Amino acid sequence: MNMKFISKLLLVSSLVFVISCSFFSNDSAPTGLMADLLLYPEEAVITNSEPTFSWIVNGKGDGVMQSAYQILIASAEKAINKEKGDIWDSGKTLSNHSVSIPYAGPDLNPGHTYWWKVRTWDHNDQPGRWSEAQQFHTGEFDSKDLKWPGESRLIALKNNDEVDYVFENRHPIRYHEVEPVSVVINEAGNHFIRFEKAAFGKLELKLDAPEHVDSLIIHLGEKFAPGNQVDRNPGGSITYKKVILALKPGQDTYLLELPRQYSNYPNSQVLADHMPEVTAFRYAEIEGWAGTLETDQVKQHALLYHFDDTASDFFSTDENLNQIWDICKHTLKVTPFLGLYIDGTRERMPYEGDAYVQQISHYSVDREFAIQRYTTDFLIFNPSWPTEWHLHIVLMAWADYMATGDARFLRKYYDELKKKTLLPLAREDGLISTRTGLVTEEFLESIHYEGTSFRDIVDWPQGTPADETEHRSGHGSATMEGETDRYIFSDINTVVNAFHYRNLVLMNKIAGLLGKIEDETCFEERAALVKASFNKKLLDEETGLYTDGEGVDHSALHANMFPVAFGLAPEANYPRLREFLISKGMACSPYGAPYLFDALYEVGAEDYALELLTSESDRSWMNMINFGTTITSEAWDMTYKRNMTWNHAWGASPAYIITRKIFGIEPLEPAFRKVLIRPRPGALESAEIKSPTIRGTVYAKFNSKPGESFDMEVVIPANTHARVMLADPGKEDFTLRLNGNEIPVHIEDGSVVIDDLKAGRYLLELK
Repeated sequence: MNMKFISKLLLVSSLVFVISCSFFSNDSAPTGLMADLLLYPEEAVITNSEPTFSWIVNGKGDGVMQSAYQILIASAEKAINKEKGDIWDSGKTLSNHSVSIPYAGPDLNPGHTYWWKVRTWDHNDQPGRWSEAQQFHTGEFDSKDLKWPGESRLIALKNNDEVDYVFENRHPIRYHEVEPVSVVINEAGNHFIRFEKAAFGKLELKLDAPEHVDSLIIHLGEKFAPGNQVDRNPGGSITYKKVILALKPGQDTYLLELPRQYSNYPNSQVLADHMPEVTAFRYAEIEGWAGTLETDQVKQHALLYHFDDTASDFFSTDENLNQIWDICKHTLKVTPFLGLYIDGTRERMPYEGDAYVQQISHYSVDREFAIQRYTTDFLIFNPSWPTEWHLHIVLMAWADYMATGDARFLRKYYDELKKKTLLPLAREDGLISTRTGLVTEEFLESIHYEGTSFRDIVDWPQGTPADETEHRSGHGSATMEGETDRYIFSDINTVVNAFHYRNLVLMNKIAGLLGKIEDETCFEERAALVKASFNKKLLDEETGLYTDGEGVDHSALHANMFPVAFGLAPEANYPRLREFLISKGMACSPYGAPYLFDALYEVGAEDYALELLTSESDRSWMNMINFGTTITSEAWDMTYKRNMTWNHAWGASPAYIITRKIFGIEPLEPAFRKVLIRPRPGALESAEIKSPTIRGTVYAKFNSKPGESFDMEVVIPANTHARVMLADPGKEDFTLRLNGNEIPVHIEDGSVVIDDLKAGRYLLELK
């Protein structure tokens, strides 16, 4: 164990105690204010004429719950600082709602600046202090000039005599200066510059006035080559750039200019004209400079969307797991550099499946909600080609609602969400197909797809399938290469229909939430039909496994992990499915990994899940770290995708897996009104996490000795409550203690359940 690991262990081991002691401070003023889900609305323009307001409730002692609030909105900072709401004063409003409170005053004016603040009353009807004031700007309401509904444009916002370019309804992207960790002279006599981690950025150099030198050659890249060099031939789509820098007498500061990147993909994103181009790099090499070069003469200007490094943290006794968390968190920080979720440096294009994995992972590391919502909005009207990618839109919309408690997106796009279920592709038994003549021009137009390649994907890359007729008849051998585990594509695709079923289940919930009773009933009945047909026609009774499709005799990993993850598989089949999933290992791409882990935890394979998560095989996150990237890669290794990038956020799902599976922290009610904490550590001895939610931070720390004892500290934020589920210790005689006091044991679904824990700090002990 190295000294860096020991130092961090000592530092972080005191984290929960220090935070817990100060968690409920004497300052009862609300914090974490958000206007229309923006933490910094002063750096954006809001085009919603009725914005919503959210805050984190604070108060003294345990069990803090809000009983009332008062919101003030003023036209001037001077007025709000005097607690005067000349635009709107909600008065004391009896409500425990602290998230997404809609504006209810007189019409706001477009193109204006306002200030707001809030105070709350606790469960004893005691008023707290006023929050700090927050500024927000309104833009153009109901614009007719949008390219597509919900488009967020770049706006020139005047601030005194300066002009700042910001986005509508999302945070801006900014350049942030980063200093290198070292500058050395390499074997070729060049200056080699190493930054701690890669980012999308530009390079700044401060050089003495040149003598007898009119230009330098600058090499930028993500990959290191022996001899302290930037790898000039890194392979795949790993970034390398060679740029000539012209030197001028009298000039000492240079910002390396890169050519504008235009990717040849349908929805690729391009930086605004006023913003210098960026590239992904960790290393720089200066060729031709004979003078000195110190670390303070070099800067990486990393282009970043808003990210709070302090919003989350994780540490455990497994060093591999700690490294994996770190690379995922950094990935989620640096990859949304264009203001929405995109697919790495090669494509710079949003994709639904990729974006969903990034979304659920992003929620695990930062209290940020605007970029996820905007990306979903974009993809409804600017979709990519795979069938299952369209089926991710409903998943993205529901994840947004559960994270924010804000149903406006569901209400606004309800009809579009219905279309994304792909119901017109269904036959009489409810199962859908893209290969039976139902994909018409009218259908594609209804889901806003304008391309020519709408088809099933399962996973990527697919490879080249063998003759499917042979496989359906039981002859020949599967020769499918790529990341689909030799999946056999057929008219009725198991993975596609698993996604379709999940869509129907979620649309049933959405319809009920919005009061669409007829649709609610319809989706419920349709989901039941699909589940029955799915299990009748795709589940092999002899093996207990799902086949890849109707009439197919092959069972790939994907055909089984998705039905388990989406609640289609009968629990009676779990033992066989568990055995099968474990036998397959990581036979999917990084995209498929979160679904695989959802399935593993569902069938009770947490020991194996931890082993797979921390593996050092060539199909692992540790392999990414070991081959040198500091941002998760597009594939497990170059062997599996020859054109892979080293900056692909669909590889960052361990942030989600650690938060939602190992610690089991997830919302039971929208906006974490009620939070589930269900740790399933497997063989992990000890770990702790700081997990952000819209209501505040959840802290948890456990120590596990399987078969002997388990203890966990938790801190539940104010204005929420929790359900804690601990694994049954498997002993006949054990005790459960809450803050040192023995309490009755309640067993439910194989877990020791402590329900309705109020806000506060708790120590739970099973012995």
